[in-house]
Amino acid sequence: MTGAAGTKVVVLDDYQDVARHFGPWEQLADAIELTVVGDHIADTEELLARLAGAHVIVAMRERTPFDRQRLERLTDLRLLVTTGMANTAIDMEAAKDLGITVCGTASPPGPPAELTWALILAITRNVCREDQAVRAGGWQHTIGPELEGRTLGVIGMGRLGSRVAAFGKAFGMRLLAWSTNLDPAAAAAVGAEAVSKQTLLADADVVTLHLRLSDRTRGIIGAADLATMRPTAYLVNTSRGPLIDEQALVQALRAGQIAGAGLDVFETEPLPLNHPLRCMPNVVVTPHLGYVSTGSYATYYREAVEDIAAWLAGSPVRVL
Repeated sequence: MTGAAGTKVVVLDDYQDVARHFGPWEQLADAIELTVVGDHIADTEELLARLAGAHVIVAMRERTPFDRQRLERLTDLRLLVTTGMANTAIDMEAAKDLGITVCGTASPPGPPAELTWALILAITRNVCREDQAVRAGGWQHTIGPELEGRTLGVIGMGRLGSRVAAFGKAFGMRLLAWSTNLDPAAAAAVGAEAVSKQTLLADADVVTLHLRLSDRTRGIIGAADLATMRPTAYLVNTSRGPLIDEQALVQALRAGQIAGAGLDVFETEPLPLNHPLRCMPNVVVTPHLGYVSTGSYATYYREAVEDIAAWLAGSPVRVL
């Protein structure tokens, strides 16, 4: 711990330039020197140069990876704060070996669940396509299915999946649920039927993913899974891009194996400019907005300040 205005704190990836607004940094004004970085720095050498001398780094979710190589070269780093209580982009073992404390913050489940439903409505009712058509002088080009009476398949019935399932129930949908360790009682508690993965994919009109990314879940939706879905079904992902084999998804969308997809997350973020998902008419894409809300940001930066204050006082909180 440095303190006494000698602690250099760097906030990364503040795309909307809101970290100073949402965080009560004045509580640390006499103890830290604050730098906010608004752009994403992908290049390792540039990143390390920008972080030179930093004692504390505040990382926004998994936007910037911190592997062992990067952590070893950040010789002044003593505290790494991530928004949320899990971050697969941080090498936790390396941080421990190097004596770097890693702390997190709460992450409200409401915003990503709400965005999931926004994507479901947007892709099934062709909201984006019709918006563009109206602006170009057109009128009524598509027909979308109603959701009432149709089947929602929820893969992952944790905090987010359960909330999305509740939305589906409110819309009058039949609910199916699957995950590798799903408790049928937990599914029943939200009105969902626990079924096999195969059954869910074959029967659901909308499939939505709510899993953490791990070696077990990476690529959990592949070519064979997409082939199992109905040609009238939709796939929605607001969790992590690598849960889906992205190349297989592009091929399935092009071939009409599924009707469409609503995607907030991708294998590479930001999504490359020449990526086919940017221009496919049966896809709605958003730039990883699931957690991007005023409430989430207020929680993230308020608790990041709390994490730093507690660490400076010698009693770190929310240690991962």
